[in-house]
Amino acid sequence: MENYLYKVLLILTLFLFFLVAVDSNILNKHHRKSRFKPIYPDPRFPVPFPINDPTNPINDHNDNNNPTSDGGDTTIDEEITRGDFETDFNGAWELLSPNSGVSAMQINLMPTNKIIVYDATIYRISRIQYPPGVPCVPFMDEFTHQMKQDCFAHSMEYDLDTNQARPLKVTADPWCSCGGLAPDGTLISSGGFRDGSRTIRYYGGPNCQKDCDWREHNEALKEDRWYGSQTILPNGDFIVIGGRRSFSYEFLPKVEGQITDKPYFFPFLYETSDLDENNLYPFVHLIPDGNLFLFSNNRSLLLNPTNNKVVRTFPVLPGGSRNYPASGMSALLPINLNNNNVTAEVMVCGGNNPNAFFLAETRKTFLSALQDCNRMVITDPNPTWDSERMPSRRTMGDALILPNGQILFINGAQVGTSAWWDADQPNLTPVLYSPEKAKGKRFKVMKPTTIARMYHSTSAVIPNGKIWVAGSNTHDTYKDHDKFPTETRVEGFSPPYLDPKLDNFRPQIIEQTSTKDLKYGVNFETQFSVKRGFHLTKNDIKVTMYFPPFTTHGVSMSQRLLVLKNEAFVKDIIKGVFKLTSVAPPAGEVAPPGYYLLFVVHRGVPSKGMWVHIQK
Repeated sequence: MENYLYKVLLILTLFLFFLVAVDSNILNKHHRKSRFKPIYPDPRFPVPFPINDPTNPINDHNDNNNPTSDGGDTTIDEEITRGDFETDFNGAWELLSPNSGVSAMQINLMPTNKIIVYDATIYRISRIQYPPGVPCVPFMDEFTHQMKQDCFAHSMEYDLDTNQARPLKVTADPWCSCGGLAPDGTLISSGGFRDGSRTIRYYGGPNCQKDCDWREHNEALKEDRWYGSQTILPNGDFIVIGGRRSFSYEFLPKVEGQITDKPYFFPFLYETSDLDENNLYPFVHLIPDGNLFLFSNNRSLLLNPTNNKVVRTFPVLPGGSRNYPASGMSALLPINLNNNNVTAEVMVCGGNNPNAFFLAETRKTFLSALQDCNRMVITDPNPTWDSERMPSRRTMGDALILPNGQILFINGAQVGTSAWWDADQPNLTPVLYSPEKAKGKRFKVMKPTTIARMYHSTSAVIPNGKIWVAGSNTHDTYKDHDKFPTETRVEGFSPPYLDPKLDNFRPQIIEQTSTKDLKYGVNFETQFSVKRGFHLTKNDIKVTMYFPPFTTHGVSMSQRLLVLKNEAFVKDIIKGVFKLTSVAPPAGEVAPPGYYLLFVVHRGVPSKGMWVHIQK
């Protein structure tokens, strides 16, 4: 009987082994032929995706959206490249301050998350006064020839965290001056009007303690710099170019309190000056070979700032005048350091007819602003201008480079030119430009504002990715009641990448474990998290560095955005933390020393910016 039971059990056991083998073979064959993925265990981030959300990564037509890690550090080496998230969100506006006190004619974002603002002392009025204990400024009234006291502040420090303004004291008139952020975090402003035309003024930096103020050094320039342009150089020094009836340039002193060495005559500025000038505030861009691209009126060239020689000239841009007072816009397109051969491409858009200022000033006849937008790869052996048409006409607008590489055209007017009372029909509608898209698909119209931002208006990219928008004063004083009153209201504009539906895909930099002090050409690490990040690959992420410009009169001086090369990408899927190794820019020609905002960009959606500093 025992032998019989033993034989039965043996046969049953063999039969079960046979069934398992057959079943496994069938499943393996089915798996090889199936177009469906195997079912994985529950994900580490068990939050359901919205079914109809167009940004849902499950709707991406690829096979790289499921988590495949079982925890721990996993190196991601997929080569799949996916496009940016699409959204129907056309931006949003909010009022940040009903009255900042000073109309924002000239601004610069500081590494302290403050914006330094100033307009002109010639007004002798603003909407904020010096606090008790700060002495007023004596001046001679030109009409009564009597000495008076100016107790109004013409500069202020705007706190981005609190939206509060602190009055600052500037005495030598900085009206229509220029400036830039030095490597040590000091704002250096040069030129201005009358007693300020040869002044160099300093704010912030190592010499600034809490609640510091302007430090002014008069007669520090060799020539008047009214409507000049200032640009940072590869070694961190500054060059200031042009100005009304100043056909020259000079280099700012390396040490505060010193004076410049000498002016260098620059015939190009004289040659591009016509009856209405149209060559003031020339566009100046430092390109990766260390030369300066200069655009004045409708012509451009490359200047070597080391030996002061013209390297090459470029084709004339037809269609009209582009610089003040015709006042078009210009930007250096993002510099991509992932390319073997780094190129430099500039864009010049808008402006007006060469005679537009004369007609506006003498007859109050406002010609339509230009509507073309032009690009040229200036590192090409035979560069040419490539033109396209903007959705609307624009003069006096700003061209801001966004953290994800897009360009935002904002502020300005549709008819007329710069100068008091010389424009009409404010352009209330920002336009988003995507330079990497195909021609004909690059422009996208945004949600309009209700506040006219015309002459003497400004805007700035701030660390949270929003656009700080302020200023506009078309008068020779402050006016409360007018067709275009003096603006001291401050707005915030949220570009499409701040669509709330994209919040779950927005990176968050972990500053405590990220590198903030960079060295040229040296690898550094950035750690960040993404709520729905288990699907990320190396190619989904870009790291960009943005140099905050000095902005006035539609010119964003020294503005540049760098797209860094990423070396390694590691994620800890248990904690949802990613570690990205990037290569710092190779030299000051590509990224002048100083403070930058670093952004982690996930398929077009940027994180909040983290301040980093780069030097040798």
